[in-house]
Amino acid sequence: MGAQHQNKTDALWKPGSFADADGHFRRPPPSFKNFITTDVDADFPAEVCRYVLYVHYACPWAHRALITRKLKGLDDIVEVVELDDKTPEIGWTFGGRTGPDKDPRYGFKYLKQLYEKAVPGWSGRSTVPALWDTKKETIVSNESTDIINMFYDKFDAFLPEEKREANKGETAIIPPSLKSEIATLNEWVYDGVNNGVYKTGFASTRDAYEESLFALFSSLDRLEEHLGDPAHQPYLYGKNITDADIRLFTTLIRFDAAYFTSFRCNLKMIRYEYPRLHLWLRNLYWDQSERTHGAFHSTVRFDLVSHTSGRKRARVDIPQYKEMYAYATVSKVIPKGPLPHILPL
Repeated sequence: MGAQHQNKTDALWKPGSFADADGHFRRPPPSFKNFITTDVDADFPAEVCRYVLYVHYACPWAHRALITRKLKGLDDIVEVVELDDKTPEIGWTFGGRTGPDKDPRYGFKYLKQLYEKAVPGWSGRSTVPALWDTKKETIVSNESTDIINMFYDKFDAFLPEEKREANKGETAIIPPSLKSEIATLNEWVYDGVNNGVYKTGFASTRDAYEESLFALFSSLDRLEEHLGDPAHQPYLYGKNITDADIRLFTTLIRFDAAYFTSFRCNLKMIRYEYPRLHLWLRNLYWDQSERTHGAFHSTVRFDLVSHTSGRKRARVDIPQYKEMYAYATVSKVIPKGPLPHILPL
C-alpha cells in the first residue's frame, strides 16, 4: 500500500511533544504515497465518486486540498468528510460540532480507525488530509502536495473542456512556462513559511525558536519583495491564480489569527507590516466571482465552534483556528485577538 510506519506514534505525538531532543521540529514524511492516474488499469484509476477526502478545516495542509477541489469543480466527483475535533491520545475525531459525530461510511469515531482499516495494527500518525479509496478500502495518499497535484488534472476527463488543464495553456494552475519558477518558489516558501510557522511554534529551545523565527520573517520579506514586481500582481505570478497562490494562502490566512499569537510568530503582522501580501491575501479571500467560485473564502473557518472552558465548564464560542493552535501548544488561554480575523478588502 506504500505505507511506512513513523518514528513518532500517535501515543507520543501529542501537544507539547512535537520537537526533537535538540529543540527543533522536523516534520516526518507522509505514510502513503500512492497516485491516482488516468490509466483505467492502474491500481488507483480516476473515477467519479470513488475517492473521499478526509479533512479538518483547521489544518492548512487539508485546506490546500479543499481549495483545489472547489477551484477545479470536483464537488460532485470527490466526496469530503469532515473531522471537527481532536483528542490528545487518539488524534482527529468526529465530534459532531461542525461535522458528523461519526464516520458516515464506517461509523468510526476517530480517524485513526480509518488508518487501522487500511493497515491493521497501524501505529503511525493519523493525519489529514487523507484521500480514501472506497473500492480498495485503503488510503491513497496523506501527502497534501500529491493530493492537490492529483486534483489538478487527474479527474479532468469528467469536467467540461474549459476546466481541463491541458486546454488552459498559460492560464493553467501550473502554466508550462512557469513550471520551473513556481517549483523553485514553492520549495523555499514551504521551508520558510508553510513549515516555517510550525518550526517556530513547536520549537522547544530558545536557539531553535529564534533560528526558525528569523528564517520565517526573512521568507515573508522575500515574498513582499516578489509582489513588488508588476508582473507578480495581483497574484504571485500575474493575473492568474497558480499553484503557488494556493500553497501560500493557507498559511497566511491563519497567520495573524493564530500563528502570530499561539505560535509566537510575532515579529510582524501581515495586516500592518506587509501591505502587498495583505492585499494579495484579501484579494483571494474576498473574491467569490466565477474566477474562484469562492474556493478560498468558502473553505476558511473563522466561524465559531463550541468549546468547554473554566471551572464551571461553561460553553463558549471560539474561532476554530485559534482553538486548534492553542491546543497544539498546550496553551491554557486561547488568544482573543487580533480582531477582526481578516480586514475588509
